Amino acid sequence: MTDDKTAGDWFAAKRFGYGSGWPIAWQGWVVMAAYLGVVVGATVVVPRWSAAVIVPATILMAVLCSRHTRGGWRWRSGG
Repeated sequence: MTDDKTAGDWFAAKRFGYGSGWPIAWQGWVVMAAYLGVVVGATVVVPRWSAAVIVPATILMAVLCSRHTRGGWRWRSGG
């Protein structure tokens, strides 16, 4: 059984700073692999228009990470 509070956590919180750390669940690893595949694929397949693909993919990645980070996104100073 999984705890309801942590069931949606795909990424660990960073110890220092703001944002997400490494993936802690298989869903996080799938999202990370898909993002890297889109970035690499865009630079190889359509290098002239790669920014048009990478920018929206990065925004989507940031939204997913912010919604699925343990403890949410907030400033952390090592505590």
